[in-house]
Amino acid sequence: MSWEKELEELRFRQDAAEKMGGADKVKRQHDRGKMDARARLAALVDADSFREIGKIAGRGEYDDKGQLVDASPSNFIFGRADIEGRPVVASADDFTVRGGAADAALHRKFVQCEAMAHEMRLPLIRMIDGTGGGGSVKMLEDMGYTYVPYVPGWDDVIRNLETVPVVALALGPTAGLGAARTVASHYSVMVKGLSQLFAAGPAVAAAIGETVNKEELGGSDIHTRNGVVDEEVASEAEAFAVARRFLSYLPSSIDSLAARVDNSDPTDRRDEALLSAVPREGDQVYSMRRIIESVCDSGSVFEMGKRWGRAVITAFARLDGWPVAVLASDPSYLGGSWEAKTSEKAERFVKLADQFRLPIVHLVDNPGFMIGSEAEKAGTIRYGVNAMNAVYRAKVPLACVIIRRAYGIAGSAMSNAESFQYRFAWPSGDWGSLPISGGLEVAYKAELESAEDPEARLQEIKARLDAVTSPFRTAEKFAVEDIIDPRDTRPLLCEFADLAWRKLGA
Repeated sequence: MSWEKELEELRFRQDAAEKMGGADKVKRQHDRGKMDARARLAALVDADSFREIGKIAGRGEYDDKGQLVDASPSNFIFGRADIEGRPVVASADDFTVRGGAADAALHRKFVQCEAMAHEMRLPLIRMIDGTGGGGSVKMLEDMGYTYVPYVPGWDDVIRNLETVPVVALALGPTAGLGAARTVASHYSVMVKGLSQLFAAGPAVAAAIGETVNKEELGGSDIHTRNGVVDEEVASEAEAFAVARRFLSYLPSSIDSLAARVDNSDPTDRRDEALLSAVPREGDQVYSMRRIIESVCDSGSVFEMGKRWGRAVITAFARLDGWPVAVLASDPSYLGGSWEAKTSEKAERFVKLADQFRLPIVHLVDNPGFMIGSEAEKAGTIRYGVNAMNAVYRAKVPLACVIIRRAYGIAGSAMSNAESFQYRFAWPSGDWGSLPISGGLEVAYKAELESAEDPEARLQEIKARLDAVTSPFRTAEKFAVEDIIDPRDTRPLLCEFADLAWRKLGA
């Protein structure tokens, strides 16, 4: 006697799962310009690497004799897969089954997905498309009672944030729990025009008097500027590509180290353009991104969070093949001043680098925390001190390059001043408790008022102080470790990366 009958039923159930919500609903999904859940999984991971777990879970329909006549799958698909040959846990909401609502997903399936990533120490990718909440009002009527809200398995969500890289791709309207699952990640992505994210959708917002559509309420243009989501991309294919690239810089978990890759970019490369990268005029801006691209391995820079907290650039890159986290000022936005959102972004990124043991390279041009009434209302000093605390608490090796300004408390957040300073300064370095040029008229008021030619005397004072503020005077007292030729930045940072990874045990 064989088990062929049972295997026929298994194949029947598997075939039903492959149909998802049925041909009509799958077509409707495609007509909206969206891939279906199974196509997304196939596009995200290495070819033929996905092994689904719990494929036949769902809801069976039986005749009066208890025989299976049809099966509806869960709308949550997950399993083990590979990305660039490395095992991961990949999951996708299936919007074609009950719009991705959690009551059609089977709670234990969601819990097991999160638990697998944590217990097996595997990176987790969530592809979110739906409400993900507790079901409809009609469902509550069918149940006959309501329940106190809770989220099964949320403790595993928290544990994953502490132990493994978590990527969330919002690939449609995501509300409630779907929105929460998106932001409970280390890297989140929305597709412009396709994804929206909100605590509750437009119909609920209308109850408080707001008439808005989904895009106006929670489009990517909103959430990639307020820091809720890290990245906006133009297509689902681009979302999969940035997810794979993000993971390439990180280890599988906090228990392992990130991988080095082969490097063909000479470590002794000296870029002549760096000599004129920073203008002599202190009020002129320049491209910090060009400097980052110049000193890091060619083609290795991967920026995240570009549209929010814009006075700081946060990126992964490589130095002689070693992955590093790059924190850099952006003088083209607010002159590089750290306001509340910038400070929040810097804090989050430093903590991410420290958690996954990536050395940090900090390129500094920081004129201080943002000032003014709006900055005070935003709580800038609190967020700024939190960012500074994150830098001081970081255990990973950190190297600073002072490109231009470093003023005040924000300037001192470049590194932990109580530890060894692996630090270099360019000749353009300009630092202090506050910019001297801004206070000359006040500090020398009496002298200027008594001068026959106040403007000539002011220029004379400026010339005297220019000598005092020379970075070479600071280096003379060993108050800064080294002033370097900007062209030597890459070789020195590659040397740092080698020493840092030796310390980390690679």
